Amino acid sequence: KLVPELLLKPDSKSMGFVRQVQAVNTAERLPKLERQESREEDQEEEEQDGGRMGDLKGKEKAELRLLERWREMHGSHDWEGLLDPLDPLLRKELIRYGEMAQACYDGFDFDQFSKYCGSCKYNRRYFFDGVGLPESGYDVTRYLYAVSNVNLPNFFKKSVWPEIWSSRANWIGYVAASKDSSHLGRRDVAVAWRGTVTRLEWVADLMDFLKPVRLPGHSNQNPAIKVESGFLDLYTDKDPACRFCLFSAREQILTEIKRVVEQYSGSGEDMSISITGHSLGSALALLSAYDIAEMGLNVLPDGRTIPITVFSFSGPRVGNRKFKERCEELGIKVLRVVNVHDTVPKVPGLFLNERLPAMLQGLADALPWGYTHVGTELKLDHTMSPFLKETGDPSCFHNLEAHLHLLDGYHGTGRRFVLSSGRDPALVNKACDFLKEHHLVPPFWRQDENKGMVRNGDGRWVQPERSRIDDLPPDTHDHLRQIRLHPSSSNETVARER
Repeated sequence: KLVPELLLKPDSKSMGFVRQVQAVNTAERLPKLERQESREEDQEEEEQDGGRMGDLKGKEKAELRLLERWREMHGSHDWEGLLDPLDPLLRKELIRYGEMAQACYDGFDFDQFSKYCGSCKYNRRYFFDGVGLPESGYDVTRYLYAVSNVNLPNFFKKSVWPEIWSSRANWIGYVAASKDSSHLGRRDVAVAWRGTVTRLEWVADLMDFLKPVRLPGHSNQNPAIKVESGFLDLYTDKDPACRFCLFSAREQILTEIKRVVEQYSGSGEDMSISITGHSLGSALALLSAYDIAEMGLNVLPDGRTIPITVFSFSGPRVGNRKFKERCEELGIKVLRVVNVHDTVPKVPGLFLNERLPAMLQGLADALPWGYTHVGTELKLDHTMSPFLKETGDPSCFHNLEAHLHLLDGYHGTGRRFVLSSGRDPALVNKACDFLKEHHLVPPFWRQDENKGMVRNGDGRWVQPERSRIDDLPPDTHDHLRQIRLHPSSSNETVARER
C-alpha cells in the first residue's frame, strides 16, 4: 500500500525516508508507458556522454586527419560517400562553420532600446572572445555592413533612440583569416553572413522575382543568369551619405578578399575561401561566392586556384538553373544543411524548382519565378532527437542552434541519434523554446547581464558608451581600383536596371 504523504511531517529527521516514499508514490502513479519513455531517455543520455568522451579523446587525431583531408571536407569530390553515414570529420567541420554563422547572431545588437541597435556588440579585435569562441583560431579582419533595404524591412533593426550610431546601416557579417596553416592544412579565409534568428517575416518580404546578375567587373554578362531581386539589391545597394554604407556589401567583401588573399599569397601555402551563413545569410553566402569566383579573385598570380566552398544552413533558393550551372562551371562547392521540416529551404520557387520533370525545366527557365537549389544537400530531421519536444512553431525548425544539435547527433539514415562531441544541448534554447522541459533549460535564455545596463557614479542605471564602432578600412578605394571597380566609374544601380 502507498504511504499517505500528508501523514509525513515536514520536519521529520528521516528526510531521506520521506524522499524515498515520495519517489515510490510518484512512480506508482506514472503510467507504464511514461516510465518506459523515461528509461529510454536515460539510456540515450548515457550514450551521449559516452560519445562525448570518445570525441574528446580523438581530438588530436581529428586535427591530424584534417591536415590530410581538408580538400575532401571542402567538396573536392562533392562529398561523395561522406553524408550517409556522416563522416565524423565532416561533422566537426560543419559545426565549426555553423558556429561562425551563429556568432553573427550572438554578436548582433537586436535590442531596439539600445542606441547601438543594428551594430555588432563587440570590437572586431575581440569578437570571438565576446561570442564565446576564444579558441576559434581566427582573427576578424573586417566587419561588413548593409544599407537598409525597403524590400526586406523585417531583416533590419533600428533603435528607438533619437541619436543613434547610424540611421541606415546594419552590421551584416565579417571576414576572418585563420591565424596559421599548421592546424587546418591551409590558410583559410572565412566569411560569415548574418541571417534571421527566429522570426520568419522576411520570407514574406521576398519579391519572388528573378533579375539578371550582370554586375560590373564580371566577364560573363549572360542575361539568362538570374537571382532573386531582393537578395541582389541587399548585396549591391549603398548610401554615399552613410559612412558605414559608403560602399555596398559587395564592394566591401570583394575588396577584403582581394586584400587578404594578396597578403598571404606570397607565402606559398595552400589557401581556401569558406563562406557560411544561415537563412537569409546563406543566400548572401552563395551570391558572394559566385561574385568572388566570377571576378577571378580566387586565382593567384602563379595560376593556382583557391577553392571556394559555401556551407549553407537552412538557406532559401537564390537563383535560376542558369545560375546553378554557372556556379558549377566556376568550381564553387556548396553543401546545404537543412531540416526536412523547415519551410525556408522550399522558397522561393515553391512550385517551379529543381524537382520539376526534365521536360518542364525549359518552361520554368522562361518564367521569372523558376528557381533551382545549388550544390549538395544534407537532410536532417529534428524528430529524431530525443532532446527536442513536439511543437508547431516553424521558427524552432529553422533555428540554427537546433541544426547544429542535429548535426552533432546524426550518424546516418536509420541510425540512432547519439551526440558525438561535447556540444551542450542547452544551446538549442538560446533563442527558442525547443528542448523538452525535463532538461530544465529555460527558453530564450541568452541575454546580456542586466540587458546591457550599468550603474554610473550617480547611482543611475544607464547604457554605457562604446569606445568606437569599427568603420570601413581607409584603403577600400585603392582595392576597388585594383579590381576595376573604382567608385567614380562603378554604378551598380544602373547596371542592375539594364
